[in-house]
Amino acid sequence: MELQQMTERAMEIRARFAARERANCGREWTREEIMQGFVVDVGDLMRLVMAKNGLRRVDAVDAKLGHELADCLWSVLVLARLYDVDLEREFTQLMAVLANAKTEKGS
Repeated sequence: MELQQMTERAMEIRARFAARERANCGREWTREEIMQGFVVDVGDLMRLVMAKNGLRRVDAVDAKLGHELADCLWSVLVLARLYDVDLEREFTQLMAVLANAKTEKGS
């Protein structure tokens, strides 16, 4: 699946969540609340990384790690769209900068 397709799918799911939020809470989550949810997911991801390194005990850590990484990716895709960030362009530019920085240090 291409990044654009992943983003479209993420936004479809976001729309479903928004409908549920309106039904349950009377309003959709704000962009800031979506970001807060992402921060919680990053905390969950850290717990799983610690488990992978033997610092915590978590059953089925590999499956949970994959799930949490995908959950974090979903949040990043949604946030990028909500803030009108061209994630593909930004990622490509960043990779070029990082590749050049590594090359310069290695020279």
